[in-house]
Amino acid sequence: MPSLDDTTRGRILFGGDYNPEQWPEEVWSDDVRLMREASVNSVTVGVFSWAKLEPSPGERNFGWLDRLMDLLHENGIGVVLATPTSAPPPWLGRLHPETLPRDENGRVEWWGSRQHFAHSSAAYRGFAAAITEDLAARYAHHPALTMWHINNEYCTYDWGDEAAVAFRRWLLAKYPSLDALNSAWGTAFWGQSYDSWAEILPPRRAHYLKNPAQVLDFKRFTSDALLECFRAERDIVTAHTPHLPVTTNFMPLWSGQDAWLWAAQEDVVSVDIYPDPRDPLGAQQGALVQDMTRSQAGGGPWMLMEQAAGPVNWRGVNHPKPRGLNRLWTWQAVARGADAVCYFQWRQSRQGAEKFHSGMVSHAGEHGRTFREIKELGAELAAVGPEVAGSRVTAEVAVLHDWNSWWASGQDGRPSSLVDHAEILGAWHRALWEANTPVDFAHPEHDLAAYRLVVVPHLYLLTDTAIDNLLVYVRDGGTLVCGFLTGIADADDRVRPGGMDARLRALFGIRTVHEWWPLDAGERVDCGEFTGTLWSEELLADDEAETVAAYRGGELDGLPAVLRRGRAWYLSTLPEPAALRELLARVAAEAGVRPPLAGLPRGVEAVRRGDLLFLLHHGREQVTVPVPGRHLDLLTGRKAEDAISLGRNGVAVLRRADDDRGPAPGPRHLSPHPGDDT
Repeated sequence: MPSLDDTTRGRILFGGDYNPEQWPEEVWSDDVRLMREASVNSVTVGVFSWAKLEPSPGERNFGWLDRLMDLLHENGIGVVLATPTSAPPPWLGRLHPETLPRDENGRVEWWGSRQHFAHSSAAYRGFAAAITEDLAARYAHHPALTMWHINNEYCTYDWGDEAAVAFRRWLLAKYPSLDALNSAWGTAFWGQSYDSWAEILPPRRAHYLKNPAQVLDFKRFTSDALLECFRAERDIVTAHTPHLPVTTNFMPLWSGQDAWLWAAQEDVVSVDIYPDPRDPLGAQQGALVQDMTRSQAGGGPWMLMEQAAGPVNWRGVNHPKPRGLNRLWTWQAVARGADAVCYFQWRQSRQGAEKFHSGMVSHAGEHGRTFREIKELGAELAAVGPEVAGSRVTAEVAVLHDWNSWWASGQDGRPSSLVDHAEILGAWHRALWEANTPVDFAHPEHDLAAYRLVVVPHLYLLTDTAIDNLLVYVRDGGTLVCGFLTGIADADDRVRPGGMDARLRALFGIRTVHEWWPLDAGERVDCGEFTGTLWSEELLADDEAETVAAYRGGELDGLPAVLRRGRAWYLSTLPEPAALRELLARVAAEAGVRPPLAGLPRGVEAVRRGDLLFLLHHGREQVTVPVPGRHLDLLTGRKAEDAISLGRNGVAVLRRADDDRGPAPGPRHLSPHPGDDT
């Protein structure tokens, strides 16, 4: 099976989405000149070009793309060629209105933007297959082609009639009978029992709360239906180019795709990451998505398909990136396993909805700060890339995450709308990130034997297989830390007897769960040495469990907030950030987990990838980082002994100086970065 290594060939891919159809053709030669100056070696072409390629039904306009592909190849720039199927041309919606998706109220989502396609529409799939087939046949042997990019940011829901038919087909494949479906959906509640498959619809707008099991299955179906679209186009291009890898870009931690299933169908796992430059936890958000994407790639290299060189256009206030931040966040992605770092987009658009979204070449042009920083970054990646590409990041801690649990836990009518799966996941990852503890993500049914510590921030829904997997992991010597509201429901979103699976209660030493006590926004509970937020529980522990922390005062006075039974820990509240960090660091140390580097100053992140140590300074003040031994900084060519200084947004990529491969200094002709080491 082809992989990212087949495209990178021992280097870091650097470039971005290139949309030359927005510009007069005479601009192309200038684009290529600037790409060469910036060490760009890869661009993604054709993402939104369906109307340009097929201006009317069946017509093909490939001449401009022929010339572009030739031009890029002549200048040593590889092409990730996209199928343009995320933005159907207006004529498709006009001539085939059934290709337009409908929302849960039955309203049509019209053309004029993007992602306006009904995933289950036979007409849409037919036209998408036809343009994909012709693209693949025409460019299969073009020397510029290095990879295929299918569609773009799959994120379409559809409640229309064709989706209803497809939903019923999906349900028929899952349930052997209507009785089985009625049982799984609990339709005896509110008299919802179905007598005919034809009665079943997508969960459209209802008078009051919808059936949560129906909503859960509809989300599963939607992920699968979109995956069918991806696989159909993937299979077409693979038939023409079996030697080339295929990808599609995930959005960061988006709830609509079961990315574990999707990643297994890709040759290259790629993602788009857009942290807010003003968010003090922006770097941690980036690290979370990077860790998850690397894990979806099986621990191997992955692709950062999109990031912003400067501001985006879709926040209320769109802030630019301060000097050095783009460089810092790019190297963070490389440190955490990326072998390709790219942008949306190459040249900032002058028209359209995203004309204020930054590009590698901004409206200020080649003399603007953005492009100057891009050139310097490209030179660094070109110089250091051969030392990095293909190497792996290893972790001894796994964080468990599952889309099915996310979908189920977000239902209406739950104990607290403040309990948000993604936010809790982020809080636990933050605690580990701030403790400088490298992590992988894993599905709860994955083999966990390689990890010293497994943490479960919040998995409301757990299958029997997943629960057995956790029991085996602890039985075989692993350490498990579990957050509240885990193991509450089975695969059908049916609450388990006792309010929590009995096997998990025995594992953690919980005799019984009497009540859940959700907390209001801003409310705190006293747990002795720390305060808890968001949630609390009325638990009784058995005689084999140790109460590590107890509630003080109120209805839960004296009851366990943190419970431990051997190597299994249970947290019935969300400790404040510092307390969660200290608790997880303590448990990790007891489990034998060691950070990549001890004694880090606040705000400095250390990641080992292969033989290299990456130091990333997310602060403004100069710091000195203790690094025992002699090292060579590959970015500057300077040697460091026992310590290295990092300035604002500073980065160092260190190789032990006794390594006999010789120096690989960065490009010395560049002007110093404002965030360079000092």
